[in-house]
Amino acid sequence: MSDDKSSRGPVDARRINVNEEYEARYWIPDLDVSEDELRVVVKRVGVMAADVRKALGKA
Repeated sequence: MSDDKSSRGPVDARRINVNEEYEARYWIPDLDVSEDELRVVVKRVGVMAADVRKALGKA
């Protein structure tokens, strides 16, 4: 399965891949965070979207 770089959303909506620009662009407004904040939270709690939302108080 290949990643479609023209996709507007994540390949797997359960995971946040901050290393793919198109995925970061999707998650930043969805979570209402800066790119730096998103990277920090993902580094701290992991890539699972539910864990990131919980850490940001958006669960």
